Amino acid sequence: MLNKCLKAFAERNVKAAKSVCDADDEVDALYEQIYRELLVLMIENPKIIEGATYLIWVAHNLERIADRATNIAERVVFMVKGKMEERNVSSY
Repeated sequence: MLNKCLKAFAERNVKAAKSVCDADDEVDALYEQIYRELLVLMIENPKIIEGATYLIWVAHNLERIADRATNIAERVVFMVKGKMEERNVSSY
């Protein structure tokens, strides 16, 4: 997503920028899945809590990178069209 939004910026490509925004929903869903699966594993085996917590933070930070890429893509749309369009507002 980051490479695609930077390319969209360089090329002033609104269509590519919007596709970056659309991909954010998939990243959000993956984060939710990882979060829930790790919580279940931690409940089943408390010995893995520390490691699983680190993995949740990794997943969270990757999800935030996707959000930042979406922000850049939204600004590409603004740069080209002169109109701000918030495409995907994250719940995180």
